[in-house]
Amino acid sequence: MKIAMTLGLLLCSNIFMTLAWYGHLKFSEIKGFQSLGLIAIILISWGIALFEYCFQVPANRIGFAGHGGPFSLIQLKVIQEVMTLTVFVVFSLLVFKNESFRWNHLIGFACLVAAVYFIFKR
Repeated sequence: MKIAMTLGLLLCSNIFMTLAWYGHLKFSEIKGFQSLGLIAIILISWGIALFEYCFQVPANRIGFAGHGGPFSLIQLKVIQEVMTLTVFVVFSLLVFKNESFRWNHLIGFACLVAAVYFIFKR
């Protein structure tokens, strides 16, 4: 149960963080957002990132072995990084239609998956 909860919370946190970090790049296409200044964009992104922290902090506390969870600190970080990349790839392909996923990206992603394997190997 703690594994599923940790992974689900990490997934939610990564969705919000990707929106906070990269979603603002599409604001110019949304009516009413075209004329926003950088400070307004930063404040909106911070508001979105607040939700990221609402999921990230519980995910780490529930998942961390030091708090009775199933994962070491290093395992949590590697899981989070792979989720970040996965969410980012899906987001960029769905939201930024002009972006492409090339073979070198696939190889890089495979290397990260291999990192997960080695991090979890005893």
